[in-house]
Amino acid sequence: MNFPPIKDQLDSITRNVVEIISVEELERKLQFSEKKGQPLRIKLGADPSRPDLHLGHSVVLRKLRDFQELGHQAILIIGDFTAMIGDPSGKSKTRPQLSAEEARENGKSYFEQASKILDPEKTTICYNADWLGKMGFADVVRLASHYTVARMLERDDFERRYRSQEPISIHEFLYPLAQGMDSVHLKNDVELGGTDQKFNLLVGRDLQREYGIAPQVCITMALLVGTDGKEKMSKSLGNAISFNDPPEEMYGRLLSIPDSLIKNYCSANNVLNITSSEIQENPRNAKRKLALEIVTQYYNCEAAAKAQEHFDQLFVHKKAPDHIELFELEQQSISIIDLLVTLGAAVTKSEARRMIQQKSVLIDERKIEEITEIIEVGEVPKTVKAGKRKFYRVAEKKRFE
Repeated sequence: MNFPPIKDQLDSITRNVVEIISVEELERKLQFSEKKGQPLRIKLGADPSRPDLHLGHSVVLRKLRDFQELGHQAILIIGDFTAMIGDPSGKSKTRPQLSAEEARENGKSYFEQASKILDPEKTTICYNADWLGKMGFADVVRLASHYTVARMLERDDFERRYRSQEPISIHEFLYPLAQGMDSVHLKNDVELGGTDQKFNLLVGRDLQREYGIAPQVCITMALLVGTDGKEKMSKSLGNAISFNDPPEEMYGRLLSIPDSLIKNYCSANNVLNITSSEIQENPRNAKRKLALEIVTQYYNCEAAAKAQEHFDQLFVHKKAPDHIELFELEQQSISIIDLLVTLGAAVTKSEARRMIQQKSVLIDERKIEEITEIIEVGEVPKTVKAGKRKFYRVAEKKRFE
């Protein structure tokens, strides 16, 4: 198999990375790969704690795509078994564990979503329950013997929690060991992850060495800051832009990011047609180009153009959308909380309450002030606005005698 020259490969691999442990080992692996005509095995783990991917995940997925384009083998692991433990990375308290059914269900759509970036024909997908689930208690004891508590407490989040007397469950120590066993099982050459995964990646490197396998090269990527401009992108923090967000929602949320993040979002999403001087001179136009480009990447040019037109109609021309979906309800009256959940404007009742408390819910241009309000539906459609971009029409379902 023919690969690009080593220098060209290194230029592509090292672009936008935070750290490589180590570059010298990576170069040696590339040289061996070229000599043998054998692609390197590149591992990326996905934690199915939630059923969807967001732009924060795209950073490492694009690096995995870089390896694919260089001719190497991409291995995407769905951590359905490790999700039952719960990744403690960056957590200040014990993370809730998922059941096997929840983890597998959340993992079902990951490959389809990741294929918006990866070449699905060149991607191997694995579920780590296939090997970790077969380990007996004796196997786990032998695995645990390879790491000490002292080494575990070198991890930043464990150390912070230990010093502040926050509880650390023993099963949390098993998470990096289980992730490391993925590397032992797969015998991969490289593992990718965000900077918050560095400890886990190094454990995998150590365990490969302990089990007589050539240690993996660890490559970390920067964490993408969410739309709030403060915390890393996360669905649980409400600052994420998901791969499956509708085009209008994706476009609008991209325009809401702070100006200081435009360059980072360009780099993370491989948007190369926006210069630093353009960002500095006119950040609003730069964000519009960024949003248009990213929506095009995840959908197409037509969807992106319609999303931009939709945004302009709402926020530039201050008009409601031309076409608003009509929901016909069986009941004549309904609480505003239940209405928002029924329409899909809010996922949970607590989210619906928060939207009302933030004064972001309007019915026929009347701002809803009370979370206990009852809405009389009626046969004449009412327009419901939830937040800045969500519009609905509701009416009582017509009954025929």
